[in-house]
Amino acid sequence: MSETAQTIQAEQEQKWIQQLQNPQTNSKERTIAFDRIMRLHRRAIYSHIRKMVIDADDTDDLLQETFVKVWKNIDKFKNESKLYTWIYRIATNETLRFLERKKKKYGLQMNETSEQLMQNLESDEQFSGEEVQLILQKAILTLPDKQRLVFNMKYFDEMKYEEISEIVDTSVGALKASYHLATKKIEAYLKENYQ
Repeated sequence: MSETAQTIQAEQEQKWIQQLQNPQTNSKERTIAFDRIMRLHRRAIYSHIRKMVIDADDTDDLLQETFVKVWKNIDKFKNESKLYTWIYRIATNETLRFLERKKKKYGLQMNETSEQLMQNLESDEQFSGEEVQLILQKAILTLPDKQRLVFNMKYFDEMKYEEISEIVDTSVGALKASYHLATKKIEAYLKENYQ
């Protein structure tokens, strides 16, 4: 997307935020503004959640929960960061809470959670990746949740450490260390299982 298009998109988004935060905006205008924001960010947020939970139904539920929270809390958005960063943070927190609840509910340990996610990935009819992609995804699924999150955001979403820092509320230095450690674990997994 060109710089001009990005500027126009940012201006439009700002207008929609103002409409949502203005108590005098009628309900129809609020709904339209929110729908436009949701359409603008839905695909990226869906992808972000899906990489963490794998299951399409769980992803749909978490996506819905994320946007319900955005709707309910848009008045708290202060424009101190980009809107998508704020939405990513909500989606991230919802996803991590979901994974934690799932572990507690089933009494799963880290390696059992990874195995369950791998089984979900292998049986996912919507996964259209090549064998190499499947192998990489399996390696990523062996990482602890937060490390996997950082790896996905940096490697797949191509986010800058500063953006990730805003989303996960962790220092840039700690994120760099986490990413480096994640890549080492992935390399080790690949050597151990596919050479």
